Amino acid sequence: MKNKTEKQYIYIAQASNSDNVCKIGITDNLERRLKNYNNMTGKSKSVVYQYLFTCEVNDMAAVEKDIKEKFKDDRESKNKEIYFYNHNKFENYVNFIKSHKSFVKEVIVEIEPPKQIVTEIKYVPKTTPTLKERGLTRVDVMNKAKNVKNDEFYTRYEDVEKELSKYDISIWKDKVVFCNCDDAIDETNEKKSSAFAWYFYKNFKKLELKKLICTHFSGQVNLFGAGVKAYIAYIYTLTKDDSGEPKVEKIIYEKEDYNGSFDHPISLKILNEEADIVCTNPPFSRSIDFWKILIKSGKKFIIISNKRIAIHTKYLPYFKNNQVWAGYNRVDWYESPKRQRTDASGFWFTNFPINDRPKYKQLKIMPLNEIPEKFKLYDDSKMLIVRNCYIPSDYKKPFAVSNHPIVNGILEKGYKIFDEKEYIPVINGKKDFSKVLIQKI
Repeated sequence: MKNKTEKQYIYIAQASNSDNVCKIGITDNLERRLKNYNNMTGKSKSVVYQYLFTCEVNDMAAVEKDIKEKFKDDRESKNKEIYFYNHNKFENYVNFIKSHKSFVKEVIVEIEPPKQIVTEIKYVPKTTPTLKERGLTRVDVMNKAKNVKNDEFYTRYEDVEKELSKYDISIWKDKVVFCNCDDAIDETNEKKSSAFAWYFYKNFKKLELKKLICTHFSGQVNLFGAGVKAYIAYIYTLTKDDSGEPKVEKIIYEKEDYNGSFDHPISLKILNEEADIVCTNPPFSRSIDFWKILIKSGKKFIIISNKRIAIHTKYLPYFKNNQVWAGYNRVDWYESPKRQRTDASGFWFTNFPINDRPKYKQLKIMPLNEIPEKFKLYDDSKMLIVRNCYIPSDYKKPFAVSNHPIVNGILEKGYKIFDEKEYIPVINGKKDFSKVLIQKI
């Protein structure tokens, strides 16, 4: 039995060469635990483990058990100690730990490792950790992860093909498709092309497209090896030659004030005057701006965004006004610049009709008294909350659900968004995870 006088800790640790995963564990000695990580047999001394988050708890075994259950889908199948890591997942881990009944306080660990080996550790009563050996704060690390995810991770071809093949092929005939957040294609090399551009190039004749326009964003990241020269973007237009086969024509903008961004005046001109359908994966970090421009344009679209937008205040008006709804599939995996698989929580969204949505079967619509008690509760303001995609069929008042029923199609089953703002339940005085209020029509 654990000595009650010994302090207990939960930590999130990450190796310097593993940006896409982290370790979540328990210990009664943070210094010793980190030294163990950094002295593991066979590990290079250039690989340094660092705490991203540490906190004191009353019952570390109970917290660890609940973390394993809550985030079981985020754990590697072979090594259960490894959890997938990105900006959103890290926030989810931290928020869950802080909301646990055993949580005591967050602590910061400052490390000054000589020759990349940790020898000293001390605790400072702050709420925001720093990472001296990286010259970063935790916010820097989170922003770096977000930027990598947003700007360097690529949509996989199989995910594009899986989603776009679900739509009636007639929607593409004689249309101009605009990929305004994707690199232009290399018509001889799939690996040097975005999955969106390559899909439309490969299926140009089959889809009977009129034109494909893609933009290449200039910046510090050499997307697809197309170069990083500032203020240069490449727009590729696909037309048909005399034999009816696709032909690539390259239009190169070398104007100093054009950077290829979706909100640049040249890109906006293409969107508003040429495009019929927008199909892309906009950067998550600029999603709000992208959606505002896209919805205002009135164009048809099939795009990828963070799954959470279905309950986010900035996007809820679009769902409420029937301007957007979920597509067919979720997107769990992306590719890094090295073509390594990495995870992030994405979903397809569109304003094309969805026929016979497969995810309808995940909705469990039934009378309120038939919903298992463990999946329904009332928060401190007496608002009904239902979980696990249960939906009360005989409840007239608004009630709170997660984003899952929204992306599974509940708004097509006789229910509507009640409030354009995300709902934050308060249960026993503590804030719970964000929800959205819906109501039976």
